[in-house]
Amino acid sequence: MKPQHILITGGAGAIGAQLARQFRQHHPDADITLVDLNADALASVTGPLAANSETCDLTDIDALPDWWQSLVDRRGPVDVLINCAGIMDIMSITGTGWERGKRLLDINFTAPMRLMDLALPTMVESRHGCVINVASMAGRVPIRGCSYYGGAKAGIGLASEIARLDLKKQGVNVITVYPGPIYSGLESHARSQVKKGPVARHIPTGKPDVLAEKIYRTFRKGGARVIYPDIYSLAKQVANLNLTHRAMDFFSPQPNQ
Repeated sequence: MKPQHILITGGAGAIGAQLARQFRQHHPDADITLVDLNADALASVTGPLAANSETCDLTDIDALPDWWQSLVDRRGPVDVLINCAGIMDIMSITGTGWERGKRLLDINFTAPMRLMDLALPTMVESRHGCVINVASMAGRVPIRGCSYYGGAKAGIGLASEIARLDLKKQGVNVITVYPGPIYSGLESHARSQVKKGPVARHIPTGKPDVLAEKIYRTFRKGGARVIYPDIYSLAKQVANLNLTHRAMDFFSPQPNQ
């Protein structure tokens, strides 16, 4: 498809910024809107790409409909929605607490679902559109210290896969992305929350530009999902086997609290 208006949440982050560069490279005439809470970081990305910037707190779920309508009125309908914004904490379920846990749920699950709800009616009506949801391998296998994050990513991953089934005959594609660790601010923050050791040091970690390229290639082909780094494809295939659960129980880094 030839996109007209691409919206990327988490646009100031490592993955979101690389996705913006990929889409700008291949679609120089498209409008690109990058959404983030960090206005300064956002400006450093949008400027070189001639993209629009939108500062938005995605945890304010009730405010999203009015914000969305304002955006559409100013810049036109969104025909590519990329739910890339995410936060991660590696803490025990008791150490996380409800307030931090709710924020993890809101940003990683509730906000992407609400944005899909707002974007999809126009896409379905025009029979033209794509949603790309960045889930996580942490939503496929149990990782110690990730009850809220893993639960949210499991939710958005499964919802995304079901949405693809619901919409595949209506001209709208839905792509689900399952990254393992990717060098980024999110990854470095999460790494700081676990005890140092060989597992934390040597866990396979991917590059954001490579992930963005794989996502864009899947978009062009109308594909269903992306798993990266490639070694995590095996974990997805055997995610329901006891062997994988036992392995993750043994190899998961220990959270600091």
